[in-house]
Amino acid sequence: MPFCDDSFLLSTDAASDLYHRVAAGQPIVDYHCHLSPRDIAEDRRFENLHAVWLEGDHYKWRAMRADGVAEELITGGTAPRDKFLAWAATVPNTLRNPLFHWTHLELRRHFGIDDLLEPASAVRIWDEANRQLATGDLTARGILARMQVEVVGTTDDPADSLEWHEAIARSDCHTRVVPTFRPDAALKLHLPDVLGRWIRRLSDAAGTGADTFAGLQTALERRHDAFAAAGCRATDHGLEYLPDTDCTDGEARTIWERASAGTAASRADAEKFTLWLMRFVARLNHAKGWVTQLHLGPFRDPNPLLAARLGADAGCDTIGDARQGPGLVRFLAGLARDNALGRTILYNINPADNALFAALPGSFQDGITPGRIQWGSGWWFMDQERGMRDQINMLSDLGLLSRFVGMVTDSRSFLSYPRHEYFRRILCDLIGTDVTSGRLPDRREWLDRLVTDVCAVNARSLFGFPVPT
Repeated sequence: MPFCDDSFLLSTDAASDLYHRVAAGQPIVDYHCHLSPRDIAEDRRFENLHAVWLEGDHYKWRAMRADGVAEELITGGTAPRDKFLAWAATVPNTLRNPLFHWTHLELRRHFGIDDLLEPASAVRIWDEANRQLATGDLTARGILARMQVEVVGTTDDPADSLEWHEAIARSDCHTRVVPTFRPDAALKLHLPDVLGRWIRRLSDAAGTGADTFAGLQTALERRHDAFAAAGCRATDHGLEYLPDTDCTDGEARTIWERASAGTAASRADAEKFTLWLMRFVARLNHAKGWVTQLHLGPFRDPNPLLAARLGADAGCDTIGDARQGPGLVRFLAGLARDNALGRTILYNINPADNALFAALPGSFQDGITPGRIQWGSGWWFMDQERGMRDQINMLSDLGLLSRFVGMVTDSRSFLSYPRHEYFRRILCDLIGTDVTSGRLPDRREWLDRLVTDVCAVNARSLFGFPVPT
C-alpha cells in the first residue's frame, strides 16, 4: 500500500467519502496554539526551513535527544542547515512515532515534496523548501491562508502589550487572530525574583501597582478588559493539578504580599493561592462569556541538569501522575455553587485520566448551552493516532461526540496545520468503520453534520467566533 496517499488512515469507503467530501474542505479554527503574533503581524518570511520548522518545535527536539543527537545540533549555536541535516538523519528512526507521519504530511502539504526525508534526500529537500520559502507565498500569513485557517488563538501573558495583535487588526490579514489570557506567571510564588520581574511588567501594562493584593486584582481586571477589546475569547492555564484546598481573600492577600515582598511561598501556600487565582479569573471569564481552558497534568522540568542548561519549554517535560479528581471537582463545584461556572474545556495529559475527564463534564452541564463543559482534544503526549482514537472513543462512550470542539495544534510551528488533517482522517475513519460494521446508520446528513460540527462549527459556537462572510 502506498505511504501517506489519499487513503492514509482511511480504512473503509465510508471513511474515505466522509473525509474527502466533508472534512477535508472545512476551515481550521485553531483556538489554542503558541504561534508568534509578531510573526503574523509582520507577515514573516522565514529565513530557511529550520526557522519555520525546527526553531521552536520541542517535539522534534525531544526525538533528536532520544536518538543521541548532541544538544549543539538541537538548540545550540550550530548553523541552521546542520541542525536540519541532524533532524533528517533522525527521521528514519522515528518510524511508528507520530513525528514520522507529521513530517511527511508537512512536507507534502506545504511544499509538495513527496520524498521521504533521510540523509540521502536532505540536501535536495532543504534547497527546494528554501527556494519556495524565499520566493513563494509561504509567509506566516500565506501559510494560514493556504491551510484555510479561519481563527488563530495565540497564548499571551497578561503583562504582554498586545501591540502585535493591534497591528494584525489594522492589517489586511484574512485570518482572525485573537489573544488568549494566560496568567500562569502569577503562580511563581516560590520564585520571588521571577515573580517580582513579572509584577513590574504587569504593573506597567495595567498602569497600576500589582505588588499589593488589591493592586493585583485591579491589574488583572484591566488586562482582562484590554484582552477583550483585542478580541480575546478565552483564558488558558497550565497546571500540574488543581489543588484540593481552599483559600479566603484574607489568606490570598497575605500569601501574595509576602511573595511580592521577596519571601518564597511554601508549597501549601502556593496551592492555596493557585485555587484563589483560578476562581478569580474564572469569575471574570463567566461575566464575559469566555472559555476557561485547563491544561492539567504535566510534570515540568524533571531533569535539573537540562532545566538549568536549557530553561523551560525545551522538550524536557513529561507526563505527571498527580491525582486530578478531587481538586478539579472542588473547583468546578465551588463555581457552580456561586452560579459562576462558565464555558470550560478540560485537557488531561495522562491517558490514565481519560475516563475521569470524559465523564466529569456531564455533571456540570447547564441544559442551555450545548457542550458548555468539554473534554478537550488529545493533547501533547496524547495527540498521536492512538491518543486521538482513545479520546474520541471514550468521549463517545461517556459524553456527546457531536458537541466536541475538535482539534487544536498547540504548536509553535506554522507548518503544524496538517495535524488537523491527521485528526480529521482519524475521526472519519472511526465513524466510517462504524457505518461499515452496522454500528451506525448510513444517514449521510447526520454523519455530514457530525463531521462538520466537530471540525469547525462547534468551536466557533463555544468561543463565540463569528462566521466569516
